[in-house]
Amino acid sequence: MRNGGFPAFRASTAGRSLANLTAMSQEQLPASPPAYDQLLEELRNIRRPGLAGLRGGGHTALRTAALAGGFCGGPDDIPAGIEALLKAAVRRLGEGDLLGRAAAHTFGLLPDRRGAPAPDRRKMAAAVYGVTSERFRKHQEPQVLQQLAEAVLAVLREPPVAALPPAALGATGPERPPKRIEQVPVGGRGTVTLHVSPVELLRDIDVLVSSENVYLEMSKTFRPTVSGSLRLAAAVRDPAGEIVDDVLVRELGAWLRTHGRPGLPVRPGTVVPTSSGALAVRGIRRIYHAAVVVPHEDGYRVDPSSIARAVSACFALAREESERGGTPLRSICFPLLGAGHGGLDRALSATWLRWAIRDELAKDPDRQVHLVVRDRATADAIRPR
Repeated sequence: MRNGGFPAFRASTAGRSLANLTAMSQEQLPASPPAYDQLLEELRNIRRPGLAGLRGGGHTALRTAALAGGFCGGPDDIPAGIEALLKAAVRRLGEGDLLGRAAAHTFGLLPDRRGAPAPDRRKMAAAVYGVTSERFRKHQEPQVLQQLAEAVLAVLREPPVAALPPAALGATGPERPPKRIEQVPVGGRGTVTLHVSPVELLRDIDVLVSSENVYLEMSKTFRPTVSGSLRLAAAVRDPAGEIVDDVLVRELGAWLRTHGRPGLPVRPGTVVPTSSGALAVRGIRRIYHAAVVVPHEDGYRVDPSSIARAVSACFALAREESERGGTPLRSICFPLLGAGHGGLDRALSATWLRWAIRDELAKDPDRQVHLVVRDRATADAIRPR
């Protein structure tokens, strides 16, 4: 039975988002999850209009699931709640899995594809499998919708994070690398969130910043650098796992040609935006490429003042793109700019980053700022004493 295994449904989901559930004064928490067949039918119905059609009537099963799972903050928040639920279901399918990637394209869950017409979304989903749109419609698409409906129900079965034992929250392994998140002061009342994690495993941050050289030539994908890691993670692959679109390099190349800079350096501190490519499925919306590393003789050098210019440019660009695109870019994450192959001392890079971020937060206090380092030793080295 599709709805089996939910005897304590209300109790297990109440902790997921207690504030959201309390706020829904005009909504009654459903006593049971929706039926699989209802979910599947509604997923078929919203495939064509996509996210833009969620404000309309109907969608009873999806509405019930979003409310029951604590994804809504009130009656007017139903469309956003359904969208959040679908994103959670896609993550459960697997962001690197064909099903998860195809589902994200099918419903326009990727930031740059939200308003794409249904035929374009189907074409992108078909490309995940390397087939034509018509073949995808007949063969893969039904399976994608079925598995997404199953994933929605699976999300609702999950216990709230607060109910998990501490050992589970701190578990490590091939799919859950060591990660520590803490608040680090940057001066005054400002704080940033420090992540100890590979940059490509971050999620739900609007903008990730990559440290680049002044020629905007990204690192090789096999190198253990922020630039190389983001390049690899953002690339689009075919079903065999081969890269078919080196997204970030392609878009940087287009920017260089448009601005007449192929083969020529840009000013240190210049920041160039690109899409997030395949990282969009992790909730990453933009990649900002900060050119701070200058080739010098047989190595590289970094002028710390270029870090400050890059930070300022990132904040300004986020404001500009938010105003132009209509969707705010509220959060941004910086690595230790110039501290990799650029050779800048980690503590010095962190000092300039904190100073520049503090200055920008004084002007833009609502911005959510993150720092990411790959290991605990680096985190300890850069933490203010």
